[in-house]
This record gives sequence, structure tokens and C-alpha cells, in this order.
Amino acid sequence: QVQVVESGGGLVQPVGSLRLSCAASGSIFRFNAMGWYRQAPGKERELVATITTGGSSNYAESVKGRFTISRDNAKRTVYLQMNSLKPEDTAVYYCNADVVDSFAVNRKLWGQGTLVTVSS
Repeated sequence: QVQVVESGGGLVQPVGSLRLSCAASGSIFRFNAMGWYRQAPGKERELVATITTGGSSNYAESVKGRFTISRDNAKRTVYLQMNSLKPEDTAVYYCNADVVDSFAVNRKLWGQGTLVTVSS
């Protein structure tokens, strides 16, 4: 089964740091863009950051300078380093990956989400 699974969420105090990981598994022929989205209580899901196969990244204005997205293609993993966290960063964070599976089908994978809570 082709899937992505997030890990690394939890409770952190304001101005603290947290690192999220997202690992892909299954019969995947090629990875394209990967990214992180988040959904806070009562709000719509929003883009946090994306990264292309070549390493070009894009960030939401609200996280620029604080979050860093990276990927390890050999490990099929994308990371989100979150620094200087604020209470408004509290949300469920979802990993997304655009892949081509072994049947040459383009697929958009979503993880189950990992909760990040920023609170003192």
C-alpha cells in the first residue's frame, strides 16, 4: 500500500522547537513535490510549506523565517523543522506527497496528521 505517515508532533512551549517527519512507503516509482499543511480548530486546512524534487521550497508568510522544510529522497522522507513556535501554530499537521506509483499512476498522498500543540 502506498502511503505517507507523519511523526514528531506533541506539546511544546512557546518559542520552543519541534521537528516533524513524514516517511513514504510502498511501490513508488517517482516522488514529485512534497509538502506540509495544517488545520487549526475551526479553520480550513492551509499550506505551510512545499518542496520540489530539486529542493526549491515555498512557505506561507506566517511561518517564513521560523520553519524549514527539507527532504531526503533516498529515505523517502520530508521534514519540517519548526522554531520559535507560537500558540497560533497549534494545529494538526498533514504531510502531502505527489508521487507516481509503480503502475505509472499519479497519486496525491495524504498522511493521517500529527497534532502540534504550542502552549505554556
